[in-house]
Amino acid sequence: MDTNVDGIIIHDHGQQVDQDREKARKDLEKRYTKVWDTKELQEDFIVVGFGAPVVVVERRSDGVRGALEFTHSPRFYFDFVPERKR
Repeated sequence: MDTNVDGIIIHDHGQQVDQDREKARKDLEKRYTKVWDTKELQEDFIVVGFGAPVVVVERRSDGVRGALEFTHSPRFYFDFVPERKR
């Protein structure tokens, strides 16, 4: 929302960033269904390794290891792929 201060319009770029972030998440959810932000990732997974654009994780609920892809900015994690058993 823009604010008028003594006749000067102050643009709230934070709102645009929030809208862009929400749109990015919705676009990823359409393609991958489940998407995590950093806080949600930490709740559901333990990070084991990192190599952009992939993070290796262990799912807290059952100990299954796998990988997630991620975007840089905004930072979202998606497309969990469990590790294959040999």
